[in-house]
Amino acid sequence: MLERLNKKDAIAYAKSIALIIIGTLILAFGTAVFIIPFDLVVGGVSGIGIIISRFIPSEIMSVELIISVLTWLAFLLGLFILGKSFALKTLVSAVVYPIGLSLFSILNSPDFFSGFFVMNSDSALHLMVSAIFGGLTIGIGCAITFMGGGSTGGTDILGFIACKFFKRIKSSLAIGIIDGAVVLFGMIFIKEFVLSLLGILSVFITTICIDKIFVGSSKSFVAQIITKNYEEINAAVVKDIGRTTTMLSTVGGYSKKEGKMLIVSFTLHQYAELLNIINKYDKDAFVTIYVAHEINGEGWTR
Repeated sequence: MLERLNKKDAIAYAKSIALIIIGTLILAFGTAVFIIPFDLVVGGVSGIGIIISRFIPSEIMSVELIISVLTWLAFLLGLFILGKSFALKTLVSAVVYPIGLSLFSILNSPDFFSGFFVMNSDSALHLMVSAIFGGLTIGIGCAITFMGGGSTGGTDILGFIACKFFKRIKSSLAIGIIDGAVVLFGMIFIKEFVLSLLGILSVFITTICIDKIFVGSSKSFVAQIITKNYEEINAAVVKDIGRTTTMLSTVGGYSKKEGKMLIVSFTLHQYAELLNIINKYDKDAFVTIYVAHEINGEGWTR
């Protein structure tokens, strides 16, 4: 049993690492091919790198190298301030992202594959296509990385550091403020209004992709069941669908009657079976079911 469990954990771990690597490479591809060549400031370390590159000649330091240095600086900052447990989540991306960025930047060379990936920066159509597909690839890459349990690092780390010192700020708000500030500085220093708008468009597309792929990929649900036959339903849930429940005591707001509520976490393919159990033992049960974005713990992902 122990060997089987270890093997299962090893497979799950390998799958997580594979997802983080694939997601990070897709992120690096989108940044190198669609974002950097057109100076699209979309937030994150790529946006900061593009802004800094305006002040440093490419002969001294390329934008890809600047972004790689910023990625590692953010990682080291997270390691010292947030600790090892957080840093481990970003370690894979911190290693893979700079390597992928350097490799995929070769695609922008006119000598590679007869310049197939090279687009005309003066073309309005090419700018629009780059903003759209840059947002798509970055969003897909981030979502896959998150599904593997990893973090893309960069400004995310700065956001989490801000939350550590300003505990009332939510991490999503802190990261949003930082990325928004990067886009704003891009508008000020790059001084090209159309590029700034396209950068904002790309960020918007990225957000939608992450929401649909990562948040929308959840196939887990939580049911709240208020029933007088809680013992029978609980036993059937444990026996028939292999889930356990949490029992809570309840008081009706109108009737003032005391009762019991079962809370059950279950998957999509167990949905119909759970409803059948409830209907079998208590057709008058009051049931509320909602989507769970993430469930961690025994029997679920960690």
